[in-house]
Amino acid sequence: MARGRAGVALLTTALLLAPAAAPGSGQPAHAAAGGTRFSGWHKAASGAPKTFGAALGTPGGYAFADDAQRVEGAASTGAAPTLTAGRSYRSTLPASGPVHYGVQLDGTSNAYVSVTAVPPAGGTAAVSDGLKVSLRDGDGRSCDLDTATFGAGRSPRPVSAWAARETSPRRSLCREAGTYYVSVERADPDGRGASPEPWELELAVASEPPVKEEGATGAPGTWNSATPDPLTGEEQRRPGGAGFAEAALIGEGVWRDDIRPGRTVFYRVPVDWGQQLHVTAELGGSGSGRSGFVPSALDLDLYNPVRGHVADLGIGYDGSQKTESLTPLPPVAHANRQAPNSKVSAVRFAGSYYLVAHLSAEVAEEFGDEPVPFVLRVRVGGSAQDGPGYQGDSVPAGIFTVTDEDREAAAEGTADGDGIAMRALAVGGIGTGSALLLGLGVWTVVARRRATP
Repeated sequence: MARGRAGVALLTTALLLAPAAAPGSGQPAHAAAGGTRFSGWHKAASGAPKTFGAALGTPGGYAFADDAQRVEGAASTGAAPTLTAGRSYRSTLPASGPVHYGVQLDGTSNAYVSVTAVPPAGGTAAVSDGLKVSLRDGDGRSCDLDTATFGAGRSPRPVSAWAARETSPRRSLCREAGTYYVSVERADPDGRGASPEPWELELAVASEPPVKEEGATGAPGTWNSATPDPLTGEEQRRPGGAGFAEAALIGEGVWRDDIRPGRTVFYRVPVDWGQQLHVTAELGGSGSGRSGFVPSALDLDLYNPVRGHVADLGIGYDGSQKTESLTPLPPVAHANRQAPNSKVSAVRFAGSYYLVAHLSAEVAEEFGDEPVPFVLRVRVGGSAQDGPGYQGDSVPAGIFTVTDEDREAAAEGTADGDGIAMRALAVGGIGTGSALLLGLGVWTVVARRRATP
C-alpha cells in the first residue's frame, strides 16, 4: 500500500510538471517514458501514445510531429524550399501536379527522404492512386523513385514512400555534393474514385555517415528464411499511436488493440544489428453476427528506421478470426543494401522498425462500426551485434542505434505510473522528498474537489 500511495503522489507531481514541456511552450514535447533522442521522428515510447481519439481534429486522424515545420512545396525546382536533415516538415500536396523541395547533400553520406501523405478522412480512394516520390540531382538525373498506392482495399489512409541517395562506389550517379531535388505527386489522381481534395504531407530527411571500413562487397549469403511458429503467451493491451512520431513502442511479445474500421495505428519495434524480426497479425471475430467478406480488410506495412517500406501483408475478412504473417526477413545487416531483393535491401540498419496497420472502412459496411480485436505477435530473434562502425554521427543522432532504454521499455511493453513519474522528476530536477509532499498536497486538493457536490 505504501508503494502504491507514493506512486500516486509522484504521478500527480509529474502531471503538474508536464505543462512546462507542452508543445507551443518553446520546448519540444517529450514522451513520458522511453525518451526522445531526437526531434520530429518518433516521440512515443512505453508511455501512452497519442491515439486516434486525440488526433481526430487533424487531417485523416494522423498525428503529425509536434515540432514539424510548415513549408510549401514549389511548382518548379527553381523555387523549391530547402529541407534539412534531422527535421520534420509538414506540407500540402495538390490534387494534381508535383511539388518540389530541395536538399543540400555532401559527397560522402547516404541520404534518405521519407514522405507520408494523409488523405482527408471519410473520402474515397482509387486502387492505383497513392504517393510518388522521386529524387534527382542538380542536372535532373534520377537518383531514386518510389511509389506507394492504396491497393485493392481502396480505403483512404496514410501512405508513405521514400527516396535514397547512396554514395556507394557501385553507383556512378548522384554521388557529388550539391543541391538535390525531391518531387512529390499523386500516383493516379485521375483514377476511379480518386480523392479530389489536397492531401497533407509529412516529410523527413535522414543522413547516414559512411563506414570506417567498407567490409563485405556483396549481400549476405544464406540466412534462416523459415517462418517460426507465431509467438504465444498472454496478450498485453497496447493501443497504437496515430502517426510515426507517436508510434507506440513494443518489443517481443503478444500485443492487443481494438481497431475501428477506417483507422490506422502505428507501432515501433527496436531491432538491433544481427537481429531478425518476425511478425504475425490477427483479426478477431467481429461479434456482429453478420455475414459478408472484405477481400482487403487489414493492411499491415513494415517500415525501416528512415520510414522506407520493407514488407507488407493483407488479410481478407469474413467476420471470423484470421491470421497472416509477414514474409521472413534477414537479420539486420549493413551489407543487406547490396541485395537485389528490395525486402532484403531495406533491412539495412538497426533502429526502430515501424508496423503500420490499417483496417478498411469497408469493414464497417459489412460488419458494423464496432472495433475489431487486433493482435500483433512479435518475435525478435538473434543476439545484438556490433554495428558497422560509422565514421561520424547520423542525423538525426541515434537513429541507427538501439539504446538500453529502448530495450528496457520494449521489454516492459508499458510503463507503470511510478516509472513515468520518476522519469519526469529526473527531468525536472525536483528532490524526492519535496515531490512527495507536493504530490500528497495535490492529491488532497483533488479528493476535496471530487467530494464537492
